[in-house]
Amino acid sequence: MLSRKLADSDRKYQIHSLHHPNDTEQMLICASGHGICIRDTDGKEYIDALSGLWNVNIGHGRAEMAEAAAEQMRTLAYFSGYAGSTTVPSIELAERLVRSVPEMGAVFFTSGGAEANESAFKTARYYWRVHGKSEKTKIISRIHGYHGVTLQAMSATGIAGYWKMFEPRVPGFIHVNTCYPYRFDSSGKGVSPGEAAARELEDAILSAGPETIAAFIAEPIHGAGGIIYPTDDYWPRIRDICTRYNVLLIADEIITGFGRTGRWFALEHWNMRPDILSFAKGVTSGYLPLGGIIVSLDIKETLDSVDPADKWMHGYTNSGHPACCAVALRNIEIIERENLVENSARMGDILFHALQDAFQNHPNAGDIRGGKGLLAAVEFVEDRVTKRNFPASANLGARLRTEMQKRGVVTRTRLAAGNHPAPGDEILFAPPLIITEQEVHRMVAVAKESVDAVLNQ
Repeated sequence: MLSRKLADSDRKYQIHSLHHPNDTEQMLICASGHGICIRDTDGKEYIDALSGLWNVNIGHGRAEMAEAAAEQMRTLAYFSGYAGSTTVPSIELAERLVRSVPEMGAVFFTSGGAEANESAFKTARYYWRVHGKSEKTKIISRIHGYHGVTLQAMSATGIAGYWKMFEPRVPGFIHVNTCYPYRFDSSGKGVSPGEAAARELEDAILSAGPETIAAFIAEPIHGAGGIIYPTDDYWPRIRDICTRYNVLLIADEIITGFGRTGRWFALEHWNMRPDILSFAKGVTSGYLPLGGIIVSLDIKETLDSVDPADKWMHGYTNSGHPACCAVALRNIEIIERENLVENSARMGDILFHALQDAFQNHPNAGDIRGGKGLLAAVEFVEDRVTKRNFPASANLGARLRTEMQKRGVVTRTRLAAGNHPAPGDEILFAPPLIITEQEVHRMVAVAKESVDAVLNQ
C-alpha cells in the first residue's frame, strides 16, 4: 500500500532524468542500502550491479560518511569558494587530488560531471585565448561518448538520442568514430582499430584546421554510451596527435575514476597524462554531489599569468562546498584503507572470466568486454556471424533488465541502436568496489538465468 501511494505521488509530482511516464509504470522505490545491496519499500533486496549510477564505489550505508558530513556541517556547513575565500576541506581535497595525478597542477570543484565538462570546455577556450589563439574554440568528441546533458555537454555527447528534442546544438562540436574493436571493419584497411580511430581524429583536426581546435574530449573506457574498451595502442596514439597539433586532451574520468578500473584513474593503464581531467561520481561515492577538473601545471600557470581584467570569469555557488569536500576526503580515506583499488582490479578479473565462462558459447553473445577493474559488459546480437542486432521491436535490453530485477539484481541495459556497426543490446556491470568473489558469481549467474529466460521465450 505504501509503495503504491509513493509511486502515485512520484508520477504526479516528480520529473525524472530522461523523463517519460511509461518508464515509471514499474517503479523501483529504493528505501535503504547496505554494502553492495539496496532494498525497496517492500523489503526486497537487490544486488546493485551499477553502483547506483556508476558512483557508489565504497558501497551503501557507510555510517562514517554520514558522520564526516555531520561533523563538517556542525563546524561550517557552507562558505563561498569564490576567489578571496576558501575552506579547509577544499584545500585538503585539492592537494590530495593533485598528488594522485602526477604532473598535474590544480583543481577546480563543481557540483557534478556535466558541470565539470562545461568547465573543461571553457578552460580550453580560455587557455588558447590567453596564448593569442582565440580561433581555437572547437571541441572534438566521439560517437558513443557521454559527457552530460547540459547544453554544451550534450553537444559533446555522441549519442543522437540526447539531441533530438533539444536542437540546435551548440556550434563548434565535431564527432569522430571511437575505437570499437568488435564493430571495426578491418577489410582493406590494414590497420588496428586503435590506429584507424586515431587517424580519424587526425583527419578531423586537419580538415577543420588545427588552428581552430581547442580540445579533444574522451572517456578512457566508454561508460554510459555502452562499455567499450579501446585497443592498447589507441591512447598513446591519441596523446601523440593532440600534442603534435596543439590540441588539449580532456580525459573524462567521471565514471572511470577513483578505482573503478583497478587504478585511481583509467588513463594510468596506458601511462597517460591528459591536459585536463574531469571527475565526479566516485569522488564521494555518491554520498554528496561533487565534481571538478584537474588541470596541468601549464594550464594553472596560464590562469595565474593574466592581468586582473582578463581573469578566469567562471564559477559556481557550490564550488569547493566544505561538506562535500569533507565527505570526499573520508571516501578517499576508505578507498585507501580498505585497498579498494586493488580489490577492483582483482574482482574485475574474476568478473571478466565469469562472464566469459557464462557467455562465450552462447549463440547470441557477440562480445564480452572487461578486464580492467569493475567495468564490464556483454553485447548481444541476433546473429554472431554478421553481428546483426536484434530488431528494436524485440525490446531485448529492457526485457533483460526486467528479468534480472525479478531475480534480485538491478543494473543498466542498453537497447540496440540500429544495425551493424551500431551497438547491440548490452548488459552493463559496474558494481561497488567492495564486492566479493561470491557476490560476483551470484551477479553473473542471475545475468545468465535472465538471458536464458528471455532468449528461450
